[in-house]
Parts: sequence; structure tokens; C-alpha cells
Amino acid sequence: MEAEPVDDLPSGAGWAYEPKYDGFRCIAFRDGDEVALQSRRQRPLARFFPEVAANIAALPVSRFVLDGELVIIGKEFDTLQLRLHPAASRITKLSRETPATFVAFDLLADDRGRSLLEWPFAERRAALVEMFQRFANHHGLILADETQSSTQARRWLKDVGRGLDGIVAKRLDLPYQAGRREMLKFKLWHTVDCVVGGVYFKPGTKIIEYLLCGLYDAAGRLNYVGRCAVDDAAARAKISPLIGGEGFTGEAPGGPSRWSRKERVATPLRPEQVVEVSADHITAGKFRHGSRLVRWRDDKDPRRCTTDQL
Repeated sequence: MEAEPVDDLPSGAGWAYEPKYDGFRCIAFRDGDEVALQSRRQRPLARFFPEVAANIAALPVSRFVLDGELVIIGKEFDTLQLRLHPAASRITKLSRETPATFVAFDLLADDRGRSLLEWPFAERRAALVEMFQRFANHHGLILADETQSSTQARRWLKDVGRGLDGIVAKRLDLPYQAGRREMLKFKLWHTVDCVVGGVYFKPGTKIIEYLLCGLYDAAGRLNYVGRCAVDDAAARAKISPLIGGEGFTGEAPGGPSRWSRKERVATPLRPEQVVEVSADHITAGKFRHGSRLVRWRDDKDPRRCTTDQL
């Protein structure tokens, strides 16, 4: 079950709030000696996080399905991404140096093998708390905080940048609806004026899928900072005359996907168009996720789009 972005937290009776952790969403399955970790896109994760699988295998409760988040406490998200490495020796080394933690926030099946998917969240949460009482303070697992006070939830936003990047709101009467955006997530967004240095076309087509955004550094180089989804029809008239330009003169987009190992090829542009975009998380000078297009800035000089905005 996923979350729909909202511009503000809902309030009133019937809502529960949890901190939104800055990590990898993960479903953890345990059945006796068998443990499986699965990503939001149903990809196996246990190979990349063997220490988490071992911690779950060591729990005194031998059967369950947990929904949660993989995080590395006190580290930037980049440290977590380093774990998606093809070499087993590298993964083993990192699992010892920067071990990951599983933050549990939902219980989908209990130790008797019962599916809890149809239970309201309030009852699933109570069952999760009861289960955690049986392995309290176990190394490598944390029970997510929860409150029914929107005021308390807003106080958690002060932890943004220290492992949290927002708040998730859930209806207390909500059954678990896999594959649907039935939770709500509120995140802090930052607007940035960027130069469009290139585009990604949809694979096998000439339909513009993403604008590739850049900022100038102190040396005058245009560095890639992230991408922005865009409607092809609205962007084509602005972008088509710029195809074939120099594009990014500093750090450029590219490199294989950590998941598929496939690489997308960017089409460079003359750096003449400016867009104002909204990004929900900026780490090490990059947009962690795709940004949202706010407006085209025909009134702004591209050279004024500099990295000091970050």
C-alpha cells in the first residue's frame, strides 16, 4: 500500500500519523528458517541487506509479515544506495561497517499465519505493538512511532534532515490495500530555478519524458542536479529548437540504474531554457526523487541559476 502526496496534513478524529523515514520501503517475510525481504516493486532485497535478514531470522517470533522501511541510522541516503552493489564481498563489507535497521510500521500476517490485510489499521497497529513487546530492544529492528495528534506529528518535521523526510497519515479504520495509494504523505518541498540542459525521451520514441535540470557552479560549469517529468506537448515547442547543444559542461546525467543496470542516454540541449521546479528531498546537491514542474521561467537568465540555491 502506497501513499498519495498532499499539500497539508489531514486533521481531526480517525487519523494516525507516523514519521516518514528516508529509506527503502520493504516487506519482511518470516516463516521458520526462511526470511525474504522484498522491495516496493517486488524485487528481492535480502542479498543487499544480509544483516537485516539475519536479525529477522533471530527473532523469537518465527512467523509473520511486516511492512516497513530499511534505513541506516545517522547516515545520508547515499549510504543506503551504496548497498545496491553487484559484488557480494562489497555488500558484506558495508553490512558490517554501516548496518541497516528495519523500521516496522505495519503487520500484515501474524505468528499464527493469519492474514491481517482486512483488519483496520488500528487493530493491525495494536497487534504489531504486542508482537514487538515479545522482542523489545532486539538489535536491528525498531517499532515506528505513531500518534493520533496532528500537532505532535508536525513537531516531527523538525527531524527532517536527520533521517525523516515527512509525515504519513493513515485512517484508523483503513484495511491494507496493496498497490493502492490510500495513505497520505506530507513532505516539505523546496523550489529551485534550474537550467534545462538535456532531455530523456521515452524509450524507443521521440516523446519527451523528462527534463534534465542543471545549476551552474562557481567555475561556470553546468552540473546535473535532477530530472523533472513533463508533458511532451507542452515542452516540445520550447525544447525542439535547442536539441544538439552542448548540454552539461560539468557533472552530467547517466550511469547504469542500480536496479536494472541499464543506462539511459540523454539528449543534450543548448542551455537557454529555465524552469522553476519543486523538489521534496535534496541530498549532496542532487534531487533524490523526480521534481515537479512549477513553471517555465522565460524571464530569467540561465546564468543566474546557480548551486547556491541548494
